[in-house]
Amino acid sequence: MFRPAISRVSRPAAASVRCRQRQAFRSYASASKSKSLFDWEDPLASKNLLTEEELAISETAERYCQEQLQPRVLQAYRDEHYDPAILLEMGELGLLGANLHGYGCAGASTVASGLITRAVERVDSGYRSGMSVQSSLVMGGIYEFGTAEQKEKYLPEMAKGKLLGAFGLTEPNHGSDPGSMESTARPHPTKKGYLLLSGSKTWITNSPIADVLMVWAKLQETGKIRGFLIDRKDCPPGTLETPAIKNKTGLRASITGMIQMDDVPIPEENMFPDIEGLAGPFTCLNSARYGISLGTMGALEDCIARARIYALERKQFKGNPLAKYQLVQKKLADAATDAAYGVLAAIQVGRLKDEGKATPEMISMVKRQNCDRALVNARALQEIFGGNAVSDEYQIGRHVANLFVTQTYEGQSDIHSLILGRAVTGIQAFV
Repeated sequence: MFRPAISRVSRPAAASVRCRQRQAFRSYASASKSKSLFDWEDPLASKNLLTEEELAISETAERYCQEQLQPRVLQAYRDEHYDPAILLEMGELGLLGANLHGYGCAGASTVASGLITRAVERVDSGYRSGMSVQSSLVMGGIYEFGTAEQKEKYLPEMAKGKLLGAFGLTEPNHGSDPGSMESTARPHPTKKGYLLLSGSKTWITNSPIADVLMVWAKLQETGKIRGFLIDRKDCPPGTLETPAIKNKTGLRASITGMIQMDDVPIPEENMFPDIEGLAGPFTCLNSARYGISLGTMGALEDCIARARIYALERKQFKGNPLAKYQLVQKKLADAATDAAYGVLAAIQVGRLKDEGKATPEMISMVKRQNCDRALVNARALQEIFGGNAVSDEYQIGRHVANLFVTQTYEGQSDIHSLILGRAVTGIQAFV
């Protein structure tokens, strides 16, 4: 399994630490005559639940992320810079839209797609966000609701990372209440077969660099919500603007922006033909939420690994390693337990999703729980580093800032609580 990169500031002798630990484990096992060895990196042996293909996909994703993404994430976070070449690299490895069938996609399981997000978010939530929007929200939406022509036009190039996508649902005045969206589509007054899109979307990952923007708006004539594909290259000057949102305190390694539409002309064939209402965007969001449930576990696992090595190397109070002390061990034990439980729960929901047995409430449960526990534990593990946690080179502070965002977007945890409360009681608490 993955071994975390070590900061040049802390200078822990990682290989030496691991060697000593494994020797100690072997000695303990020999003395106790135990047949099995506890693996702190996979406490509940979740690997045993994976198929050979899923393990191979996971290993490919882990190798790419640690060798290609990890070395550049720190500077990318500092500069608030996202390199679109990342999606090209992922496309070459078949990591984009991995659970879709055909159109150049891998046709892997839902669990396999989640393992990819876990590997990417182990490096950074921003990188995972850029990939999730491409794979789950936009490619997944076109795959589920698009016409045959729309699928053939967009999916193969998106699977390669040659066309980049953005998903426009959230608006400046409507975040957790998308049903009140103000964006509209009206018939073109002079051009038959065209609609004019107007409105504004905000906090949209990839929007400044996207070639294809999936936007949800209300038909002015009926008030029904429909999905539209905006092809940037076809937009007349001045009708579409996608300014970046800068100076973020989290997800700085991804690019975020707005979608500002002023009578953007859209051919009717760029509207999804059958899906109406919020069922369309929520279907897309549920796919992405599932990926987040495993992605946040990757971020938490990286925090555990970094905190463990720091605790073993850092000497305090008569030359003892921090790892000797009870409070430090409890923090590590709590985090490892929540990560192990979260991974198992996500695998179970992924299996049910592929069997057509998963409910939206299940996805709300694992998204909410895993995001919340990842954030709580990452914050607790940050304390092990003391003042050093303030330095970005220790990287745990970056995970904490990112995890606050993952707990907020695609359904803030309180919203998922209400979804689950409604399912338990049968009473609607939203209004």
